[in-house]
Amino acid sequence: MLKNLFKRLKDWERRVSWSFGDDISTPEKRREARRHFNLVDHAFLRVWWTNLGQVAPGVWRSNQPSPERIAKYAEMGIKSIITLRGPNRFSYHLFEEEACARHGIDFHICHLAARSLVPRELVLELLELFETVQRPVLFHCKSGADRAGLAAAFWLLHMEGATLERAKQEFSFRYLHIKSTKTGVLDYMLNAYGEDTKDNPMGIKEWIATRYDHAALIEGYRASREGGS
Repeated sequence: MLKNLFKRLKDWERRVSWSFGDDISTPEKRREARRHFNLVDHAFLRVWWTNLGQVAPGVWRSNQPSPERIAKYAEMGIKSIITLRGPNRFSYHLFEEEACARHGIDFHICHLAARSLVPRELVLELLELFETVQRPVLFHCKSGADRAGLAAAFWLLHMEGATLERAKQEFSFRYLHIKSTKTGVLDYMLNAYGEDTKDNPMGIKEWIATRYDHAALIEGYRASREGGS
């Protein structure tokens, strides 16, 4: 009974949370979107907490930036920003798109997940964007902990030729990544890549293109958690 009640409350909260904040075309709608940004997307927590970190020369990761922070990133010389949150056009996306245009920053949209794994095509889309994106570049998710960590690991493996051990350092508590939660599926995926290529080395892009099976990896991760491993 309590479980059903909790689910109903969560469903109600979700409906209310996403019933506004998708329009900034008028002053009134902009005010609503700003409320959505601060309360629903928790931007008020990110005023001083940026979760900013340098991945490689000219490559940065962070949590969701505000328009004010995008102005500061422009002053840093950032030329491109990649959101890993997908194409949902709510407050955080609308304000970011507008601020990037204002400051002459290229704005790119990709989609990763924090508590699951996305299909091969979406990962390859990100890796191919890395190959052409104008630097300095910054990529981010909402909190900068999990999806940004995965993108950082991918960048290091694919663009910098880093070791797997170095790439896995981007999954750190310093960025508030906690692998004992469901976000541990991201660690599991990188570990699977390491095990699968231990005797036959293969670049991460080739592995994603030929051997990555997100559904099978998710199932393997669930089984490992149920087995206590």
